Amino acid sequence: MIKAIVTDIEGTTSSISFVKEVLFPYAAKAFPGFLDAHWQDETVQALISAAAEESGQVLETPEQASALFQQWIAEDRKATSLKALQGMIWKQGYQNGDYTAHLYSDTAKCLKQWKQQGLDLYVYSSGSIPAQKLFFGYSDEGDLTALFSGYFDTTSGHKQEVQSYRNIQADIGLPAEQLLFLSDVEAELDAAAEAGLRTIRLDREGSQGVSTHQVVTCFNQIDVANLQGGPTAD
Repeated sequence: MIKAIVTDIEGTTSSISFVKEVLFPYAAKAFPGFLDAHWQDETVQALISAAAEESGQVLETPEQASALFQQWIAEDRKATSLKALQGMIWKQGYQNGDYTAHLYSDTAKCLKQWKQQGLDLYVYSSGSIPAQKLFFGYSDEGDLTALFSGYFDTTSGHKQEVQSYRNIQADIGLPAEQLLFLSDVEAELDAAAEAGLRTIRLDREGSQGVSTHQVVTCFNQIDVANLQGGPTAD
């Protein structure tokens, strides 16, 4: 029996285009001014040091750091330091009302239904935990953060690594077979399944082709109570 659901964000609860066409450009434009204004902040300096270590570059000025982060944004790099700094920038955008986070029309309704059914809900995204909380706190459907029991990001491991899902399972404290992971990325689902989690792939556009996991096009098609067996070819 499934007792908890762990969901991805991009392509699963929300459109990839919102992140790539709204959030990423917003952060890229704001990075130079943000780093210049907050360069001496202790938290920012710790993240700059982590980025310098990961990149092997000397980051002694806001301009040097901004150039690296702009490059990483263009590469869609899943660096924890980048994600954390992006989250700080996005917080300003959300609070200023510059945008709200996109959700597919079925997302909020189904999340609320699952919560009412007694399921614990979690998020696992490459975006930082603070960014995830902002996303669901300033969504198109309002503040949904009360629905979630916890959040996971790359500090638990990268999303295509089996150990990441073992770490998440241990943190949640339920047997792996009682956890359902939702994502639109086959390699993430493969890793989760190898760790023993149940899996469903979201194919929102109906164009991703065959999968070794159960495939749905929206949350409405997920019948958690009658989910049987392991992954099967669609």
